[in-house]
Amino acid sequence: MIDGGDPRSRSGPSAAAADGELIRRTRRRLVAWSGGLTLVILLALGVAVASAVDRSLGAAGETQLADRATLLAGAIRGVQPNRPGNTEGERGGNPGFAFGGPGSGSFAMVIKPDDTLLEGSSRLAINLPDVAAAAAARASGRDVREARVDGVPVRIYSLATDRGGVRYVVQVVGDRTAEKQTLQVLYLVLGIGALVALALALVGGRIYAERALVPIRDSLTRQRDFAADASHELRTPLAVVRTSVEHLLRNPDRKVGEVGTALTDISAEVDRLSAMVGDLLTLARADSGAVELVRTPVDLADLATMVLSDLQPIAAAAKVQLQVDAIPGDVLGDADRLRQLVTILVDNAIKHTPADGSVTVQVTRAGRHMGLAVEDTGNGLRDEDIPHLFERFWRSPTAPQGGSGLGLAIASWIVAAHHGKISAANRPEGGARFEVELPASEG
Repeated sequence: MIDGGDPRSRSGPSAAAADGELIRRTRRRLVAWSGGLTLVILLALGVAVASAVDRSLGAAGETQLADRATLLAGAIRGVQPNRPGNTEGERGGNPGFAFGGPGSGSFAMVIKPDDTLLEGSSRLAINLPDVAAAAAARASGRDVREARVDGVPVRIYSLATDRGGVRYVVQVVGDRTAEKQTLQVLYLVLGIGALVALALALVGGRIYAERALVPIRDSLTRQRDFAADASHELRTPLAVVRTSVEHLLRNPDRKVGEVGTALTDISAEVDRLSAMVGDLLTLARADSGAVELVRTPVDLADLATMVLSDLQPIAAAAKVQLQVDAIPGDVLGDADRLRQLVTILVDNAIKHTPADGSVTVQVTRAGRHMGLAVEDTGNGLRDEDIPHLFERFWRSPTAPQGGSGLGLAIASWIVAAHHGKISAANRPEGGARFEVELPASEG
């Protein structure tokens, strides 16, 4: 077998760098999408909360001013018109002009039709009363607007009322400073909260992206290694075929029996290539999820017996004795794939068993599981090889020539597809033991 070194080392740094750059771009996009989506949600939520609080505070303030204006309007309607000699006409018995008081946060004015203040009303600012608001109230019955008076944010509520055929306007001014401060605190809290949430989303998005990209990174690595390993394994039989063909071309006039083993070598390597391509196709289809298992009850004991019968000629040629110790029991699985599993394990055991040795297949049942064990009397497994036995294209330095390193990988996939477990270990008395545990059929 031609040894070209580790095929993974020939994949070159450029392939790994390209994979790394792809992973980094994907990670940045995932983090950006996570942060952007979080920001959009926070902005929408913040706008909705701020708008709702603003409307709520505004409605509460307006209701308070409306109640006070309505109370004062009722008092005005109860005052009698002025009569000659009555000096109390405009002030006497009118409690509305002193409405509110220190700390009430609002004050009221009564505006006469000529836009002057009714006696008893106090002018607290030069730009009050709001004449435009009063005119609007006379036209529509009421008016609510926001303004600034001497730099103080206020809400002006104007309510029209009639007294003795004269249309007055009650104008109540409320201080909005506390309302503004509440909104400012809310905006501050929402802003800080949004920044913190965005930072956490970016950090969390990066952590999530790192974890989410692990399978993709592993898949890219496996794909690159798979291609490198496949090309390496295919190179040897192709080299043999090419050498044999060149030998035939150099001797076109010689008979078949005179060209040595060229045709035999070509036939053997073509068989090897066919088997390897079949194994590669199986693993590729398994990775893509294209392999569909037809699950039916399968008697594992009968299956093992049939496989040993089929492999008896190969074992006889290798002077290896096959033995079976099987307890009947069904597993729910694909009969063809399970047959392939047993064939791989027994064939592998025959190849690692010296002449006059034996291979034993055991089928047992323990509770809800069926067990399959394949033992040989060979040299056993090296401790450093056991963790790598089921890796693709991995072959022990002590393995017989001619293998591709795909058989046990396929066996591992078949067991996993049937929700089972597979393991390998050395027997105390010598030789290797492969154990498979599969769920028993409930039927």
